[in-house]
Amino acid sequence: MTLWLRFAREDGRTGFGILEGDSISVHEGDLFGANVPAGESLPLAGVTLLTPCEPQKMVCLWNNSRAVAAKNNLTEPAEPLYFLKAPSAYLASGHVIPRPLSYEGRVIYEGELGVVIGKRCSGVDEAAAADHIFGFTCVNDVTALELLFKDPSFPQWTRAKNFDGFGAFGPVVATGLDPAALTVKALLDGRERQSQSMDDMFFSPAKLVSLISRDMTLLPGDVIACGTTVGALPMKPGAKIEIVVEGVGTLSNVMG
Repeated sequence: MTLWLRFAREDGRTGFGILEGDSISVHEGDLFGANVPAGESLPLAGVTLLTPCEPQKMVCLWNNSRAVAAKNNLTEPAEPLYFLKAPSAYLASGHVIPRPLSYEGRVIYEGELGVVIGKRCSGVDEAAAADHIFGFTCVNDVTALELLFKDPSFPQWTRAKNFDGFGAFGPVVATGLDPAALTVKALLDGRERQSQSMDDMFFSPAKLVSLISRDMTLLPGDVIACGTTVGALPMKPGAKIEIVVEGVGTLSNVMG
């Protein structure tokens, strides 16, 4: 298992490398291509974490949880149901989730597993999909809950999901993991509120990559957020929300 991250130095220069305990082995080259150690080690405490990759798009699943479907009397979808998050929504671990200027209602967290694409992917079958997955990360699919169906004539998925900071993910991308063995947990102010194993999902990560790649080309760095389970709750100002995936790490943010 390897933990990749991106960082900013005090002088503003950015870079990437491998997390090794409390230090970073700096690399140079392309995170998703050829790269080599730069011969430099940095203390983790001396840098600012960035999102571990720079997706051109984040594809987020709805109704991919058996528990949520059972709770809300939803049927199993025949194909992935998804929406997109814009790059302006991305937020790194350790940063504050901004309070929207145009919305004063409830804002909820949704802890999810993120699948990070490693190479261009278009129309692949499920058997080949795993070869296009670079690794996995933690995602908080933040939602302005009351906007979704505020206007009965037009469900506002894009607006409710795309305020600045509403696509938090990180702190690393972990490679070499078996996704079937992963569990995603969400802790609100230290109290566990969500816990999801992969058998809760209608569509596995590989199945999602395959089916979505038939709709749109997935590019290196793109992230698929696999969907959340029961237990998503509002975050009050100042609340600390942590998305934990064993083997990947903890995505930690505070609600503004």
